[in-house]
Amino acid sequence: MGLTEKFSDPDQGDRRCAFASYSFGLLEEEMARTQKNKATEYHLGLLKAKLARYRAELLEPTSKSGPAGQGFDVQKSGGFPSVGKSTLLSKTTHTASVAAAYEFTTLTAIPGVIEYSGARIQLLDLPGIVERASQGRGRGRQVVAVAKTADLIIIMLDATKSQEQRRLLEIELDSVGIRLNKSRPDVVFKKKTTGGITLNNTVKLTKIDEKTIRTVLAGYKIHNCDVMIREDITIDEFIDVLIGTRKYLPCLYVYNKVDSISLEQVDKLAREPHSIAISCEVGLNLDGLLDRIWEELGLVKVYTKKRGEHPDLSDPICLRKGATIVDVCNGIHRSLVPKFRYALVCQISLIQYRGRSSKFNPHAQKVGLTHVVQDEDVVSIFTK
Repeated sequence: MGLTEKFSDPDQGDRRCAFASYSFGLLEEEMARTQKNKATEYHLGLLKAKLARYRAELLEPTSKSGPAGQGFDVQKSGGFPSVGKSTLLSKTTHTASVAAAYEFTTLTAIPGVIEYSGARIQLLDLPGIVERASQGRGRGRQVVAVAKTADLIIIMLDATKSQEQRRLLEIELDSVGIRLNKSRPDVVFKKKTTGGITLNNTVKLTKIDEKTIRTVLAGYKIHNCDVMIREDITIDEFIDVLIGTRKYLPCLYVYNKVDSISLEQVDKLAREPHSIAISCEVGLNLDGLLDRIWEELGLVKVYTKKRGEHPDLSDPICLRKGATIVDVCNGIHRSLVPKFRYALVCQISLIQYRGRSSKFNPHAQKVGLTHVVQDEDVVSIFTK
């Protein structure tokens, strides 16, 4: 009997979560008692599969009955206990936010908009995530729900404290299915109605074997499927593929209050992967932070140019890296694609080099709809 079927009274939502939390605790205790070796890896695989299901029940209840909970009426995200989040929001977006020298000053989601080279990037100051938030403690469910819709997670850390805060937060986010700065496992999984389980792999598997894979599949009551593994994955990564709701998001670690530590410590923090050192109080390196946010988001600015006129540098079209001329056309108006003939593309630096000439640079390239645009390209669309 599933958790969603076990309770049918008006309080079934709370009871289901309580049952999941209790089962979650029992599984954690059993995993802690179980020695890790070759003989127990299959049993541990089954426990991990069950643990993942109970985590989903705690933070993503499947039943919609019962009283409605409170959430955040927002769409994007970022967050950790205070450490300057509110100050950062105020200084980068000109949005009024409560700021104080103590932790947890933010009690709800406060949105702001960063103006960056003509682009508008939404930034949200969310309540801090506390330890055990992955089990619903504090406002863990609401914060996690918003974080999963983000294009980039910014983790604000106190440079004067130990790296333990970063480790604990990574554990909490990982527990709820948010994979920071990781790529999706290269595994193709397809359910079938008959035919049993077919397993194939194109690389040698050193962290998982066929018996463990079949054990995990049995734990999810999957008896007919095709699995193609093209990467040396772990059991946790295989479970992620089965669950299918994992979010693989870029994350930027922002170390605040670096004006209170030594230069050696600042240099060490700044060299950490996906990290940047700032001070909100004195405004140190905030411009560098905006540059890194843009870089981590993987965006490109594309300027448009009418025939015989200068490029419009005040209103760029912001697109994802890998966008094509089709995306540029749709960013202007969807009627352009059916009438498209060709486009001329040139880098803004080449146009600026020619001074005030209103004609396109001779280095402009004639391209079609499938051409991939680059950052600071200038595009002129020609239609039928």
